[in-house]
Amino acid sequence: MNQNNNRAVAWLLEHLHLSKIKHVKNTENLDEVESTISHRNIIKKKGFLYKLYLEYYGIFKENTKDIPDGLKIELGSGGGFLKEVITDVITSDVLELPDVDKVFFAEKIPYPDESVAAFFLLDTLHHIKEPDKFFSEISRCLKPGAKIIMIEPTNTLFSRLVFKYIHHEQFDEKKDEWVVGGTGRLADANIAMPWIIFSRDREKFLRKYPDLEILQINKHTPFRMFLSGGLSYRQFVPSYSFEFFTNIEKLLSPLHNILGSFMTIVIKKQNDFLFNLKRIVSE
Repeated sequence: MNQNNNRAVAWLLEHLHLSKIKHVKNTENLDEVESTISHRNIIKKKGFLYKLYLEYYGIFKENTKDIPDGLKIELGSGGGFLKEVITDVITSDVLELPDVDKVFFAEKIPYPDESVAAFFLLDTLHHIKEPDKFFSEISRCLKPGAKIIMIEPTNTLFSRLVFKYIHHEQFDEKKDEWVVGGTGRLADANIAMPWIIFSRDREKFLRKYPDLEILQINKHTPFRMFLSGGLSYRQFVPSYSFEFFTNIEKLLSPLHNILGSFMTIVIKKQNDFLFNLKRIVSE
């Protein structure tokens, strides 16, 4: 894009920013408790975004039908409302928040070995500073047959343009290491990290964590999150148009590998027999 186009985009985003809306006091200090509390208000008041969250939470719930008994834990709950959909979930974050049950980092999960039936992450993995430590903890905590269900940004022809040139978070698909720099809970991130781990470095992941089986990687949601304005921008379309744009995306589903902006990742902890068999075969 030339300099004039860059200026035009910057002007548009500045005037669409949620800090201009009265019910949002501050969206700049992303790592402050007040900002996360304001996110709950944004989600609830923006009908389009609220419906999209409900859809994503429905994906979480659908994938718990065949899990064993055990704890259900959401990581990076923030301003979300998963407990309204999955009532027995334990919410968590790295900040002490009014509606969060537990406070801890994803790299050090305070639960016993093989005690968790499901982990849920919505837009969280790309903020975790040390994904290697995180997946080691996941492997330790999950029961055999338990799952981790994530909905994260992905890297496609379309989403790459949006994330690189419009979105405020870093998008570095060429990063060699599985490390997210900085110390900020939300301000520091690499949107490309989920794609790096599960697409570019998929074989590396499978070698490092042979007991974690990737059941599904499904790309979806080309436009709706952007149309909602997310947590930082005004809603671009009326709330009643949600079903219309949902149907448009369904029609475009054959093109989601080049248009999808998000992906659902479902991973299952293998039972001991399958894990040992896989290890013997690999040796």
